[in-house]
Amino acid sequence: MLMKEYRICMPLTVEEYKTGQLYMISKHSHEESGGGDGVEVVRNEPDTHPRYGAGQVTEKRIYLCSKLPSWIKKFVPTIFYVTEKAWNFYPYTITEYSCSFIPRLNIRIETRFENNNGNNENVFGDSPTPRDSVCFLDILSDPFPEKHYKKSEDLSCWVSDKTGRGPLVDGWRNNTKPIMCSYKRVECSFEVYGFQGRIEEFIHKNIRDILLVGHRQAVAWVDEWHGMSLEDVREFERRLQQETNRKLKNEQCDSAVPLRPSFSRSISVTDESSLKKMGVNTVVIPGSSSCDSSSSPDKPMRLNSTPE
Repeated sequence: MLMKEYRICMPLTVEEYKTGQLYMISKHSHEESGGGDGVEVVRNEPDTHPRYGAGQVTEKRIYLCSKLPSWIKKFVPTIFYVTEKAWNFYPYTITEYSCSFIPRLNIRIETRFENNNGNNENVFGDSPTPRDSVCFLDILSDPFPEKHYKKSEDLSCWVSDKTGRGPLVDGWRNNTKPIMCSYKRVECSFEVYGFQGRIEEFIHKNIRDILLVGHRQAVAWVDEWHGMSLEDVREFERRLQQETNRKLKNEQCDSAVPLRPSFSRSISVTDESSLKKMGVNTVVIPGSSSCDSSSSPDKPMRLNSTPE
């Protein structure tokens, strides 16, 4: 098992991000859906935790086959999805990922949000994460896949009209107010000999990229969600979930490969020489009047064949 703790700071408060997180996840999932890949929401309902109180539980199917490296695609079905189950008892959440096709793959993400710059060394209250397993992610300057870059989400030139915050500059994590940190303890396990290290590193790399892109967007989109009530953002979430599910199902139906039809074809051969060119040896069947060459010497001979 490979465990890392990611710490991602944002120029927001924990209370603000309660709305921003829901908005960002819904919009990001909608934007990432396309070409048969995307996020289908199959469950989203209230829940109560005995320790953390009222919250929300969601279950999603994340289709991502086209995003897998070619060496993994050889081992997975054409339509491949990961199941995500999340328990959101803000500011504490638990998210688990599983895949029925790969039963030995398990991912667990435990998250806490606090109003600080990531300086809490034991935010989960059990034991401090070893320093070499702590990764600070900078939403301003850390690299991420170029395909996700948008000028409107570049925080070096971002300015919020509603809050007056921005742009972010070097060292912003130490001198920006307000500031909050998203602490994420990620445990990844893929217990298959020969693939374990490679798969676990691949998963952590993708989680890192997703965290960077998602938290950048939450900040860049602040003027879209800031001031929305929880009821407003829940309605926005429901609408986008319906659109995303419909879009995903339509694309999967359109891209489905039809089964190859079973059919037969016939070829007509008029003489023995033509048969020999095809590598077919003719035989004489004794006592068969229907094949008597004297009665119908010029009648074509028909062979049935099926495609390989």
